[in-house]
Amino acid sequence: MDLFFVSAAPTGELALTGPSARLDSPTLPVRGDLAHVRLAGRVFVPHYAAPMPHVLTDTAALLTSPRSDGVVRETLPPGTPFAVLDIAGDWAWGQVGEDGYVGYLPTASLRRSDF
Repeated sequence: MDLFFVSAAPTGELALTGPSARLDSPTLPVRGDLAHVRLAGRVFVPHYAAPMPHVLTDTAALLTSPRSDGVVRETLPPGTPFAVLDIAGDWAWGQVGEDGYVGYLPTASLRRSDF
């Protein structure tokens, strides 16, 4: 995934600087259309989201794509914190814990939390 880095000009305006970089870290909460709000000002994407805290209610596979036959990144036990950044249909995209892996989980395996 190619992303542009962003910097603030002396006037306070944001500007694209330097060449785009390929960011494929499995722990970086960014995809082509959305990124964690903490990355605003560092990467340029159309939208940023604040995490919505959830926990797993059942054991679930964290997947690299929103498909039941997707590649499993890791299997998570009940009670695992998960910061949801996007929900589409039956899938939630987000990050495990504070700085864990990023991926997709079925929304049925999650409940809201205050972690």
